[in-house]
Amino acid sequence: MTRHFVEGGKIDIGFDGKRCIHSRNCVLGHPEVFVPNAPGEWIHPDAASAEAITFVAHSCPSGAITYRRKDGGAEEQPPVVNLVRLRENGPLAFNAEMEIAGEASLRATLCRCGASENKPYCDGSHSKIGFTASGEPASKESKALEARNGPVKVSPQPNGPLRVDGNLEVVSGTGHTIDRVTRTFLCRCGHSSNKPFCDGSHKKVGFVG
Repeated sequence: MTRHFVEGGKIDIGFDGKRCIHSRNCVLGHPEVFVPNAPGEWIHPDAASAEAITFVAHSCPSGAITYRRKDGGAEEQPPVVNLVRLRENGPLAFNAEMEIAGEASLRATLCRCGASENKPYCDGSHSKIGFTASGEPASKESKALEARNGPVKVSPQPNGPLRVDGNLEVVSGTGHTIDRVTRTFLCRCGHSSNKPFCDGSHKKVGFVG
């Protein structure tokens, strides 16, 4: 992890540039705190309240922005419902109590176009290659999960899909439920005909990752 923390009086802000997908929720939500392309430090934790900064961090889909409270406030908690949201023509946006390839995280955007140079994380390559994948695929019949939260393990399979173990709801970009699973395999080569799920196409195309 390449996370850098900028210290403030009531809250420290962490930023990992390799996780950032430039959703711009931070710079648009609180431009007084996040000032890109500025000389010197571009993150200013004391320019807004700790509550405002935590709200911005929670809206960062990639998990690039995190925080450490110093005012006695609560740290970020795992979600009540584990979700992976399908971004239109883009990555898989997870919000869950995750372990991704051995790294703990609550939010992450993982590559599903196959072109990222920072696998399993998205690096924006889907835009460069013109990747297309619906964020609104058809739903599958699925039963309600006995539990909707809890730990989730995300394991990139060598030259293959993302194996996900744990309670997880797969939802569309607009929040429509696609599937409810306790184990699934999600495409990350970009070629499945059953996106977001793996159909074995990684073998046919010689995916490496």
